[in-house]
Amino acid sequence: MAPGTGAKAKLTPADRILVTVLHLRKLATMDLLGQLFGVTAMTISRAKQEVHPLLEAHGHSVSTSTARFRTPADVATFLAPDPAKTRAKKTS
Repeated sequence: MAPGTGAKAKLTPADRILVTVLHLRKLATMDLLGQLFGVTAMTISRAKQEVHPLLEAHGHSVSTSTARFRTPADVATFLAPDPAKTRAKKTS
């Protein structure tokens, strides 16, 4: 195929690696990753099928995480600053 022909990739190469690592760590379902990246779960699945063997071939193993996110709200809650730990600096 000549450059510029065919369908445009829905995920950048960096996004493909990121969604693969996030899914392998079991941080998020393919459906949630699809919502967050604006693609379908099938696109996430294809990216994982292509990237995972490459990671393994280069000696990269991805361990699972204890955190689990099912919805965008779960991610937002996790990333929101804890008001009890956040203090405004006083200026003189």
